[in-house]
Amino acid sequence: MRHGKKGNNLGRKTAHRKAMLANMACSLIEHKRINTTVAKAKALKLFFEPLVTKSKEDTTHNRRLVFSKLRDKYAVTELFRDVAVKVADRPGGYTRIIKLGNRLGDNAQMALIELVDYNETYTTEKKAKTTRRSRRGGKKETAPVVETPQASTEEE
Repeated sequence: MRHGKKGNNLGRKTAHRKAMLANMACSLIEHKRINTTVAKAKALKLFFEPLVTKSKEDTTHNRRLVFSKLRDKYAVTELFRDVAVKVADRPGGYTRIIKLGNRLGDNAQMALIELVDYNETYTTEKKAKTTRRSRRGGKKETAPVVETPQASTEEE
């Protein structure tokens, strides 16, 4: 019986699974989106989101806790410096999983997992809308005629 065993083992031993999730999380921090299988993306979401929550409060203790999971100081630095600032006001749900279809080789279900705040396609902020009222270019300004003072004095 598997009472209280939360999370997918992904067909790997514990050390291999932890190393794989740490590497995938570092890649997600670095590239902001990665392609993987649906099962790995769901496991990565469970692994990664508590780390982002810890990074919102920048203390030495939280940095050490995150480093013990990620084992990459450059990823930890970027997580606390860049990612945490962008997700500071978000109460959770830092990642998005988009299913892509099946892989050609083994027909595995593929997915794209990305950080929500780094995708410009889904942002809610709208750009200023410009409308054209006519098909023609509109008024064209002509260059002002500058009268030279020498020409006017010679004629008089």
